Amino acid sequence: QVQLVESGGGLVQAGGSLRLSCAASGIIIRINTMGWYRQAPGKQRELVALITRAGTTNYADSVKSRFTIARDNAKNTVYLQMNSLKPEDTGVYYCNVDSISINYWGQGTQVTVSS
Repeated sequence: QVQLVESGGGLVQAGGSLRLSCAASGIIIRINTMGWYRQAPGKQRELVALITRAGTTNYADSVKSRFTIARDNAKNTVYLQMNSLKPEDTGVYYCNVDSISINYWGQGTQVTVSS
């Protein structure tokens, strides 16, 4: 069983920055893809960014050039650096990891961007 603990959310003005972290703990055999998703009020959860174990990244078009995903395999931690934040980035951000084909989700962290 893998547990995910997220941190770093909060309230920021448009144009500002936040850095999210997600640390995995528990019985970890091997973590493959790590990623971040978000869910805005009244909308479906959507992919923000993914990173493979080898470091290959994939971003939603809406966040390209503004967000950067990174990971530390030794610490089983994934990060999301969010710059030039916009009000439409507001939502609950969820960490997701794939460990031997089992998906785990974090509890979510709120990001609110004021205009």
